[in-house]
Amino acid sequence: MIPVLAFGVVLLISVLLSGLAARTVLSTALLFLVGGAVIGPAVLDLIDIDPHSGTIRVIADLALFTVLFTDGQRANVPALREGWRLSGRALGVGMPLTMVLVALPAHFLAGLDWTTALLVGAILSPTDPVFAAALVGKEAVPLRLRRLLNIESGVNDGLALPFVLIFLALAEHEEAHIGLVLAELAGGIALGIALPLVVFVALRLPFIGAEARLQPLGPLAIAIILYAVCDLAHVNNYLAAFAAGSTVATLSPQAAERFERFGDLLSEVAKFAALLVFGTLITSERLAAPGLGGWATAVLAILLIRPATVMLSLLRSEMPARERATAAWFGPKGFASVVYALLVLQSGIPNGDTVFAVVVVTIALSIVLHSSTDVPVARAFDMEDLAPTSNLPEPDPERHPLHRPEDDRN
Repeated sequence: MIPVLAFGVVLLISVLLSGLAARTVLSTALLFLVGGAVIGPAVLDLIDIDPHSGTIRVIADLALFTVLFTDGQRANVPALREGWRLSGRALGVGMPLTMVLVALPAHFLAGLDWTTALLVGAILSPTDPVFAAALVGKEAVPLRLRRLLNIESGVNDGLALPFVLIFLALAEHEEAHIGLVLAELAGGIALGIALPLVVFVALRLPFIGAEARLQPLGPLAIAIILYAVCDLAHVNNYLAAFAAGSTVATLSPQAAERFERFGDLLSEVAKFAALLVFGTLITSERLAAPGLGGWATAVLAILLIRPATVMLSLLRSEMPARERATAAWFGPKGFASVVYALLVLQSGIPNGDTVFAVVVVTIALSIVLHSSTDVPVARAFDMEDLAPTSNLPEPDPERHPLHRPEDDRN
């Protein structure tokens, strides 16, 4: 019961300090990360979770799936159509470049072979929707920038997985079944669209209808069924989650609106639980394991490689320089990388422990830097009367439920 008690205590502290956190660089995400480290082997040694077990992977996987499904409902088809031009640049140019450039220090500085170094690049290439939501949820931030971050972080987790599986198979000296991996991607998207579509077609039947107070549970039921079916069908559940959320918002904006507050709270709880567990993995031994080369790889990935690749991908776009710089900086690493690193650890490949340690260091550093800068960044936008970011009128929030009222900070 120690983890449950610790979760309750940190959650209460976070709620009590949420007002202060909304005005300062104090971060609830950081509180849970530190809380996990305190109850873990690093300090009090009250709990010691074996990273080789499936517990952490399941918790991180559920948290990521929940957040992707919730975020997908802020990106319906019209929003995706309007935001895809910029997001496509970040996904099609920035993400592959990040993968390759992270592999360079992983090879030359951390001493990993090329296959394993590219595996590290694939693991650290996606941004995390859990922490990107901290900026996406700020109304002061221009809508175009929020859409870019939301779509990019919602899609790139699923797109990175094929590369992780391919390089992992090569590191295990096994054949990489590229066709099977692509089928899993396509299957996830198809299932994410088909399931909500079937449900909303059924709702048109005259004898079917949901009571008002139970309506928010409809999207939740879709998410639960989808998660189970994806596991049974062996398809990409991350793309399925985002596709399902977007489909729900497209077919029924009212359902997405009713689910929004409940979904936000649900994803917050899942995120905080996963952060607390992840914090227990942060020990002095694990922080020292990558060596100077591994730490240099983590620092370069966050401070140089991500900003450079996104700035390059957004060259000559219609985004103002200030928005491009914000998108370039705010590329946090998180639960997708945790899940993929756990796959590596459980595979038993050579240097698997080193890969895991590099990823842990990178994510911990990213949480500290990104979760403590979202408020200053949003405030900087709020301090100016910005002109409209495009010639298009600001979308109606009822039709484009990307943004939400500013709640307590993430």
